[in-house]
Amino acid sequence: MNTIKNIGINVLLIAAVSLGACKKSFLKEELTNQYSTEYFKTSEGIQALTVSLYGNIRWHFGFEWAYGTTLYGTDEFTNANDLTNEMWNTYDNRFGPVKATTALGAANGNATSPSDLWDEMYYGIASANTIIANASNVTNEKIRNSCLAHAYFLRGYNYYRLTAQYGGVVLQTEPVQTVVRNFTRSTEEESWAQVISDFRKAYELFEGEVYTYGKGITWTKATAAHFLAKALLFRVSERCSAWNSQYKQTDLTEAINACTYAINARGALTPNYSDLYANWTGIDCPNEQLNEILMAAGHNADASTVGRFGNRTYNYFAPQFSSFAGGWSARGVWIGSMDFQRCRPTEYSYAVYDHVNDARMWKTFKTIYGANTIVNPNTGGLQLGDPAVVMILNTKDNHTYDGYKFGAAIQAPNWKDDNSRLPEWKVGARQTATTGSLTTKVGQYAPNSLVLYQNGSYVAPIFKNQPVCNFFAGINKTDDGSRTAEKGDAHRDVTMARLAETYLIRAECYVRLEQYGNAMSDINVVRARAQWKSGENRSFYSDGSQAFKSNSLNTGTAAEKFINSNLDMNTYYLSNPTIPVTTAASNLLLTSFPANLPAEDEAVLAKIGASGTFDRALNFILNERTRELLGEWQRWETLSRTGTLIKRAKAFNPEAAPNITVNKHELRPIPQSFIDGLLNEDGSNLSADQKKAWQNPGY
Repeated sequence: MNTIKNIGINVLLIAAVSLGACKKSFLKEELTNQYSTEYFKTSEGIQALTVSLYGNIRWHFGFEWAYGTTLYGTDEFTNANDLTNEMWNTYDNRFGPVKATTALGAANGNATSPSDLWDEMYYGIASANTIIANASNVTNEKIRNSCLAHAYFLRGYNYYRLTAQYGGVVLQTEPVQTVVRNFTRSTEEESWAQVISDFRKAYELFEGEVYTYGKGITWTKATAAHFLAKALLFRVSERCSAWNSQYKQTDLTEAINACTYAINARGALTPNYSDLYANWTGIDCPNEQLNEILMAAGHNADASTVGRFGNRTYNYFAPQFSSFAGGWSARGVWIGSMDFQRCRPTEYSYAVYDHVNDARMWKTFKTIYGANTIVNPNTGGLQLGDPAVVMILNTKDNHTYDGYKFGAAIQAPNWKDDNSRLPEWKVGARQTATTGSLTTKVGQYAPNSLVLYQNGSYVAPIFKNQPVCNFFAGINKTDDGSRTAEKGDAHRDVTMARLAETYLIRAECYVRLEQYGNAMSDINVVRARAQWKSGENRSFYSDGSQAFKSNSLNTGTAAEKFINSNLDMNTYYLSNPTIPVTTAASNLLLTSFPANLPAEDEAVLAKIGASGTFDRALNFILNERTRELLGEWQRWETLSRTGTLIKRAKAFNPEAAPNITVNKHELRPIPQSFIDGLLNEDGSNLSADQKKAWQNPGY
């Protein structure tokens, strides 16, 4: 995405609802700010502040909270050996209203605080309130409506995030010029009403699909329609069942209409799933501007999108590949991810796919790292550029590898004595993978090898357990080879909403109206794109590492590391050893719904006990959301919304299962720093009972 300038605002506008947020860094920024609050009452200032709203959403991807608040503690991801945000996944006694510091048992000082999201959302809300209050000073009606549309959208989005996480929150809809320390907490019903009202206004004010990438303006009427539908669906979902009966029919109808607008306005889905993430080729590449993308946090090489506002998400999904077998595959800018091993897929996240016919699995999981360093030159012919880390994603009913030895060796064994050689290395050769040609190398040795199942048991976590597994197949949706330092910021946009989810939102609305045929039609649109197309090489793999090809660092040793590390291949045929090499199309389309679902779905539904027509349909859509949206920053809120968080976390997340509790963990704790700063109208401190009344149940 092109340059977006970040414009600060006076700290007085945010102090009222962010009592714990006025840290020295923010005060310093305010004192050196070249703009006064009066500037933001002018036409020029209002327009500048409107553009700056895009900076607020970049915050979501700048640190550990990116995954802690959205992915941990669900059915899809659990923690790996790095325990920075472990408490967000395990729901243990360190998870509460106060940030877990090292003194309180955190592994390090980087753990996410419950106040992080709370504080930052109110910063953006304050900016939006300023625009809305002063928009009449913009005399050009078209520009004024655009500014208002953006302000209502960002305020609605921020309140959406707050309400989805915390339940009822403080609704501040006007600028505050002085510090206020007395507030009323709105109910969840009131909070959703505010979210929906803001999104409706944005939807009405946006002028169709008018956006200008060159000016950093990308939210459109379709963006507002998508999130309006999400908010309406949230209000009629299970978490709000105590009070939402009056809304169900009208909200679902409105949500369907909003989805239909977005779908018709943006057109067909991007034909190749890889183009959404895997085929990212560099800063501002065309794949960042696909019609399917409805909202993204913009990043590039500009100073305003790095540092405090930088994209750190490439750190969180890869296994600790650099430590396996003493470092056969050293990390660096030539590999698009860092091996911080935060988010480890659960068994469910592998098993929910059709391993043979669903191309999304093989276009998402990275299963091979090349040897870019020779640790032991006497290791049976292993050479630079050979596969050094190999992850076989087989299925539970596959017994090909029952008698084989897998794991990450500290010292590579002698070739002749090794019994962990792969029986048949049947993947695309690097030199010919893009043309569809294949090669077979029998007896290929790999010093680090993993298999999901042996003897019908899930064994992957045992191969590198210290104390929690750091050897797994991660996902590639954030990989970035454009970095100019090993731990430098990424430069790619982070997708926050896209049209495939719009189809699944509409499908769920149809399910709730018992229109199962319409739901199946929408689901099949998404699954049709997920099928292998005729002529596709199923063993070819790509990710954002390829951006290194145009990186200025791509010279000398670094260039060699890149070539040897990124082999453009996956383990499709090793993982499906009974499948002959083929370039035929596959078929994922449903022919009945919700009866007679695919075997992988029936297994999930059986484990969680989903048996009725509605439960089967809803949980199938949750499965489909995993297959389509794995790692896309919204799983916790989706499961909390549908009342399935507890059941699915207990069934599929062994680390979360012991502690996750009904009527507690469906909401986040209200930050204690905020509660402690509140005063009564007479200026007195809140009593212990009053503070308790502010807090969510169980905390």
